[in-house]
Amino acid sequence: MTLDREDIKKLAILSRIKIENSSIQEISERLHRVLDLVNQLSEADTSSVEPMAHPLNAVQRARDDKVTEIDLRERFQKLNHHTHDGLYLVPKVIE
Repeated sequence: MTLDREDIKKLAILSRIKIENSSIQEISERLHRVLDLVNQLSEADTSSVEPMAHPLNAVQRARDDKVTEIDLRERFQKLNHHTHDGLYLVPKVIE
């Protein structure tokens, strides 16, 4: 894949970066090297490689599912006069 000056300018606009005209050639060469590397990787045979969910085969330790705090809902509801059926009433903000 080749990138011309216009492609580099479009990429700069999409990336929201400013590229000086004097550096377009150097950036084009660098991007070309990156794209060559991606092409090399896509040509690698991965048919015998099993997909992994995580590169380190890490396992999430799950904590016990138990209540660690007391329920203060009723106490907080009593502090507010604008409640109804256990819900807080708020002013309408969207028409």
